[in-house]
Amino acid sequence: MCFGDPQEFEVLLGCRDGTVRVFNTEKAKFTEFHECRGGEGLFRGLGVLENAIVTCVESGLLKVWKEGSNENLEVQVGPGVEKMRLCNAQCNKVGTGGKENDLKIWDLQRPEEPIFRAKNVRNDWLDLRVPVWVRDLDFIPESDKVVTCTSSHQVRIYDPCSPQRRPVLEVLFGEDPLTALSMTPDGRSVVVGNTHGNMGMIDLRKGRLLCALKGNVGSVRSIQCHKSMPVVASCGLDRFLRLHSLNDKKLLHKVYLKSRLNFLLLTSRDKWEEEELTPIAAEDVKEEEEDEVWNKMETVMDKTSSKKRTDSSEVIVEDGSTKNTPKKKKAV
Repeated sequence: MCFGDPQEFEVLLGCRDGTVRVFNTEKAKFTEFHECRGGEGLFRGLGVLENAIVTCVESGLLKVWKEGSNENLEVQVGPGVEKMRLCNAQCNKVGTGGKENDLKIWDLQRPEEPIFRAKNVRNDWLDLRVPVWVRDLDFIPESDKVVTCTSSHQVRIYDPCSPQRRPVLEVLFGEDPLTALSMTPDGRSVVVGNTHGNMGMIDLRKGRLLCALKGNVGSVRSIQCHKSMPVVASCGLDRFLRLHSLNDKKLLHKVYLKSRLNFLLLTSRDKWEEEELTPIAAEDVKEEEEDEVWNKMETVMDKTSSKKRTDSSEVIVEDGSTKNTPKKKKAV
């Protein structure tokens, strides 16, 4: 998922059937459907570049879908893609990575070759090759550096401006595969999560673990830090949406959402609850309040309708039904 406009009123969703749906938050319904089929596998990345939609599938086909144009840009970034992400500061810059497909940074204005191609680390202490499996990546704000997390529980930082293509920093977190990460608002730390529900915040300057964010049970599938507020949201296979504070590391909110969650999108607005309601939304709220008032009112019974009933007795007829007949008064 990603936002489709700067005001964050439109949400783009990449579906399993190869379509991209546009959900309008003001109208509370889907307004557009785009056919973005190409390549094999599921969507591994979705973004917006000016008036075009950027998609990348698991087979490695990155495509820029321009509205009203039959000639769409296609870039083959390599098979086994796990993540494709656009840079917020430089929209033409794209990062990709996956299984046996190390980090690559592309410039969509010059898509012939990547502007940076990462190199695998040296062999381990047994002189065995270290497997490559990038699970998530993000661009560090106000710099050209990129941070990644791998299935070998490694957090790595790459610097395209450096002469070396190997990571300039590597930190280990836990013992389970990492699945998601997100940069903090100040750009100094990164929040990561793994398949066992463990989350932690890592200092990228000193390369050490700052704290652990507890509460998750299942595999963490998506993490997103707010752009201005010190909070981080996470979701995963335990079907809960959680909101942690980055200041005191406490769990602020927890919401059960019934289904297994794959992705979340956090708005950059910090006071969206205080914004004025649109006329349609205000009318809906007024109707709901009126309905609630009517539902709380007690039902009043009409006492004048109750009259003295004639004393009667039941008589059983042959078909088994009952019949009311008035009693005869005794003579005095």
